[in-house]
Amino acid sequence: MAHFVPYSASEFCEVHPGLQAPYPKCHPGSDGEIPLGFDPIVDEVSNEFFFYGSSHPHHHEEMFFPSDLFIRNVPDQHLHSHPVIAHGEVYPGNATPHWQQGTESPVVGFRPSLLPDCRNFSVLDSHPYSPQRELHGRQSVNPVSNVQRDSTNLEFQIGFDNLAAPSPVFSDNYPFGQKVREESGNGATSLTSISRRCNIVPTHPQGSGYSREAAGWSIQLVEADRGSNENIAGFCKTVEKIRNAYPAFDLKTNTGKIWSITTRFPEHILGRTKFGMSIWTDFSPYPLLLTQDAGCITHDLIVEILRVANQYPAREEWLLSVYGNNVDNVIEAAKAICSVLCFVETRDITDAVRKLYFCHVLSGENVYSSKMLIETAVTELSMAISHLIHAYSSSFDANFQLASTPESPLCADISLNSQLSFTVCAAHNIPEAWVTRVNFPLRIKALPRETMLTIKLLGVNSTSRNTEVLAWTCSPLYTKERLIHGTVLLSMALHSTVPTIVITPGICSTETPTSVTLQIDFPETDLEFIKPEPEERRGDLVEPTQECLEHIARLSQKHSLLLLSEQQRRILWFYRYCCNNQTCSLPLVLGSAPSWDSTTVSEMHTLLRNWEFSNPLEALGLLTFSFPDQDIRRVAVQQIENVSNDELLEYLPQLVQVLRFEWSLESPLVKLLLNRSLQSIQVAHQLYWLLKNAQNDVHFRMWYKKLLAALQFCAGQALNNEFSKEEKLIRILEDIATKVKAASDPKRKEVLNLELRRLQQFFQEVKLCRLPLNPALVVQGIEPDSCSYFTSNAFPLKISFVNVNAPSGNINVIFKIGDDLRQDMLVLQLIRVMDSIWLQEGLDMQMIIYRCLSTGKGQGLVQMVPDATTLAKIHRESGLIGPLKENTIKKWFHHHHPLESSYQEAIRNFFYSCAGWCVVTFILGVCDRHSDNIMLTKTGHMFHIDFGRFLGHAQMFGSIRRDRAPFIFTSEMEYFITEGGKNPQRFQEFVELCCRAYNIVRKHSQLLLNLLEMMLHAGLPELSSIQDLKYVYDNLRPQDSDLQATSYFTRKIKESLECFPVKLNNLIHTLVQMSVGSSAKPPAPEPVPQEWMVLDTEGSVARATILGFSKKPDPVYLIQVVQTCNVVTFVEKSFDQFSKLHSQLQKQFPFHALPEFPHSWHLPFTDLEHKRVKDLNFYLKQLLSGSRKLANNELVLSFFLNWSKNTLPEDSASHTLGSQSAGHKPGVQLVISYESTRLTIMLKHMRNLHLPDGSAPSAHAEFYLLPDPYEVSRRKTRTAPKGSDPTYNELIVYDRVTDLQGRVLKLVVKSKGAFVGAVNIQLSSIQLNEEKWYPLGNSII
Repeated sequence: MAHFVPYSASEFCEVHPGLQAPYPKCHPGSDGEIPLGFDPIVDEVSNEFFFYGSSHPHHHEEMFFPSDLFIRNVPDQHLHSHPVIAHGEVYPGNATPHWQQGTESPVVGFRPSLLPDCRNFSVLDSHPYSPQRELHGRQSVNPVSNVQRDSTNLEFQIGFDNLAAPSPVFSDNYPFGQKVREESGNGATSLTSISRRCNIVPTHPQGSGYSREAAGWSIQLVEADRGSNENIAGFCKTVEKIRNAYPAFDLKTNTGKIWSITTRFPEHILGRTKFGMSIWTDFSPYPLLLTQDAGCITHDLIVEILRVANQYPAREEWLLSVYGNNVDNVIEAAKAICSVLCFVETRDITDAVRKLYFCHVLSGENVYSSKMLIETAVTELSMAISHLIHAYSSSFDANFQLASTPESPLCADISLNSQLSFTVCAAHNIPEAWVTRVNFPLRIKALPRETMLTIKLLGVNSTSRNTEVLAWTCSPLYTKERLIHGTVLLSMALHSTVPTIVITPGICSTETPTSVTLQIDFPETDLEFIKPEPEERRGDLVEPTQECLEHIARLSQKHSLLLLSEQQRRILWFYRYCCNNQTCSLPLVLGSAPSWDSTTVSEMHTLLRNWEFSNPLEALGLLTFSFPDQDIRRVAVQQIENVSNDELLEYLPQLVQVLRFEWSLESPLVKLLLNRSLQSIQVAHQLYWLLKNAQNDVHFRMWYKKLLAALQFCAGQALNNEFSKEEKLIRILEDIATKVKAASDPKRKEVLNLELRRLQQFFQEVKLCRLPLNPALVVQGIEPDSCSYFTSNAFPLKISFVNVNAPSGNINVIFKIGDDLRQDMLVLQLIRVMDSIWLQEGLDMQMIIYRCLSTGKGQGLVQMVPDATTLAKIHRESGLIGPLKENTIKKWFHHHHPLESSYQEAIRNFFYSCAGWCVVTFILGVCDRHSDNIMLTKTGHMFHIDFGRFLGHAQMFGSIRRDRAPFIFTSEMEYFITEGGKNPQRFQEFVELCCRAYNIVRKHSQLLLNLLEMMLHAGLPELSSIQDLKYVYDNLRPQDSDLQATSYFTRKIKESLECFPVKLNNLIHTLVQMSVGSSAKPPAPEPVPQEWMVLDTEGSVARATILGFSKKPDPVYLIQVVQTCNVVTFVEKSFDQFSKLHSQLQKQFPFHALPEFPHSWHLPFTDLEHKRVKDLNFYLKQLLSGSRKLANNELVLSFFLNWSKNTLPEDSASHTLGSQSAGHKPGVQLVISYESTRLTIMLKHMRNLHLPDGSAPSAHAEFYLLPDPYEVSRRKTRTAPKGSDPTYNELIVYDRVTDLQGRVLKLVVKSKGAFVGAVNIQLSSIQLNEEKWYPLGNSII
């Protein structure tokens, strides 16, 4: 057994009274010590074996500290062997690496122990568990919290003795009490168990004639190397089997893609090498000198050390005589044993102690009969203690158990037809005793296998006289398929809220019991759960009508069981055998079952067996809390096994959350995650941090700790060392952030600089460390000058890590404290899932999705996107009313992209990324959107940050929502996309892209709703109810057709575009930020954009010279242009063109000092053209040699290099945003569909509309279905804002259209009553369900 606990020298060498050998001091309640009986971590990759040992603080040679046989610390109630630190080394003193000191101990095994010897125990009440309590006024029992554990020790010798083993058995890299046997050939190891036993026996003087065995007094304990609880023991065996299936040295299972591969150390190289060792002990001032072969195993080394040191424990010291007048000692020993076992005293022990006491009182009357009575009483006491030990070790995660289980007679009258009944014996440590028989009017066979028994301890408030819950506990009815039986001890949770929905075995506490322990006696029985056979009941099956099938299909669009009403569930279950993967989803059908009785469950299993899954991810819905049945969950995991490791990573947060709904630690889902963690370092790494974070759940803390211990056991030593370094890094960052936040404003920067030295020291010691955000990111230090903090309320840190991969640049991250980043993680994960869906459909939305990781309660890391700027900062650069200007974004991109090609690429990136974020923020209802939460990169990518509010939980100002737009799409964004209105059809393309992306995501509504439902019980503040789930369902609208959804989302785009409060909100936010920063130092001048540096060396103008002119009606000047890349070109320009260039530069740069432009007038009788050549050359020299911002401006480059502003790159197919309109003819785009007498027309867009005077109309469309004898077919759309290329995406519907033959659709476009255009469409001759442009004529046909 092994666990990681760093000890100081004083702790490691502390000697307790009565013990001759040193042993490590126990750390009660350590969070890092998880009782899991796993082997110590063995570095299978390198297959290196290290002896225990390191440098002694007083000596530089290697030494060994022998373990002690019996170790006891009462608060922890566990015994410790020496911990295995990294590579199997124990650090007795300061030799522990700095980066490992003070860390929380990652656990890899049960702590080895025997029944404690109670030397550290002190009791305030001298008779808390003895008949004297009855005889002396029924003194109440002292609770655990009142015991002075560190006071003077009272030694109770309670009858331990060491059986035949001459010395304690240890091994270095294997479980306590196991030998290591090296197999020849492949180097695999096998484990041979060696038992350690301990007896609790009363003894008699030699020759007394008494036999221990005959008297039945012996209580023989053995160490439970995998835990005394059968669930934990089975889990340990399962995990070891999983780990053994993936040996680290097998390149098929460990490719080393992320972690470097090390070579196994060949045994023959050691040869006859010997090591000299000095062993320091506390019982001698001189070291023991030993010389051992290099191949010596630690077990033999320990035996040799104990032999040389003569430290065998004397058996006589552990024996207790109960003969004569030592009955008081026996009672004290019994009292101590009960105290050790969480102060639990059963009624049998009380009766036996009382009987023994009175036998002792009466012993003077008849010596012979009193001896027989005492013998009988001791036998009864021994049996009672034996039953208590068995109940304790079976109920809790102890490290010992009885060598043989005491047998109790089975209750013959208990069967599956019996009612469930049990006896509540006592709530120990409460000064009241009662025995209550509880009977449920339920037959055992009617109860599902997944039944949980919940018990509450109630009390009456003396003040309010109200009944309140004081404590509660729960237990599964079936464990390991067997009905609960015998005496069960349950630890009661005090002062915590009782979960109302999630009651699973994961919530049951089997760790060290609390101060109140409930004892329940169930009938002794060996009844096992009988699984119902799958059965079909089609007797009442009614074939559904077509209308009913359509109704079922509509119900299936709900996608989540929680969104179905009771009536809808009854309908689905009634037609359960008519459902299949084409018409419905399995979670909806099974979840609609009326009950969990055996008959219904058998039908559910039948459906489960016959169902064909269309997609493995459909099974995610079967892992929610709605499905506790283990067989259903097993089938779900079987489907998820078909998902690749990379895809599994996308859904890992949800799978970790639903682990709390599993019925056993050996569940298929646990096995799947552990197997995948051994196949992929990425999975193992993310799973580690998710399990660490899940431990913050107060109810499932120990459940996740055990799973984390299993993962660490499987991970191996190398990966655990990486985890340790990452944890140390996080702790240092947390400490720095706390101190920076607590510092005063003048001292904050100084505190940060001082604390950053700790990070530098950390990297000096560990050299390299992987970032928790991604194991592929390896850093080797920090750049202190680039580190800072943000001035928000939490003062998050900005840390610049030095990347090992130098060409990639530094890695900048934000470390936050005080913010729950789990919600940000969820939102970003769902956005990543949607982006993956788009990519699978061949649609790249140019999404930037940064990484975010919660590393603990209220803290975490956030990746910083390089070269990104907030929209608020861009607004501030445009002045006080920057948020209200239309051209703010356009001017900013023009500033960074003088070249037309790069400018068009930036438009394209913005076009796609803006559409993507509009869709995802709408679906998820992301709120608190303002200009500081929207960022832009210079390459044109837009993305959102800070997801503290989502699912429509908007911030309120009184009764007014702060977020009133469906999403953020403002007129300045439209202005940039359409280049100031010059390309209006790009807006149509933007709408089409948004609607296409929206419809693609809608097809996967079930996946998104399942992922959200799986997180309902994660404790996220804004995802906790069915209403939160329904919000996303309403936004996805899975019941709508694509045309309906397109029309709906188009309306949302227009609502967002026309929402002026968004701009007002941005303005207020900008004003607040400017007022806050007004007292700060002025910002440093912005560095020259990187794109300009490229222009200086590639395509900018170095100089331009007028060589001459040609006399025409208007003189034209010949200009020689020399580019910086030494390319020489010639252009011809007129004086008017020069003048126009100067005017445009004045408008674009009103605050720049431009060169003086030559006058257009001249004196008579002067040579005008020659003078202008001279003046213009002087002007050009000043212009091109002055401000680089002017010289490299797009206007200047276009003027001299003959670039047209609308010129697109040569590869227009990859850069243009869509097809341009054909010519300048007006047209209208329609989609016409016809189904079941319903004619649907979608008016999508119009183009090239003009009024007779050439102005743009405010157009609307009127539809007529001809022939129309009653003139009832007129339909009218809304009026679009003034424009030549309006977008509508409106649906026009005609019902009861029996036939299209001979029908004509007439469409007339008008603007405020004025005719614009019209078209007649013969419906019988067109292709239905396709987008098509129809030309508009200039008259009604």
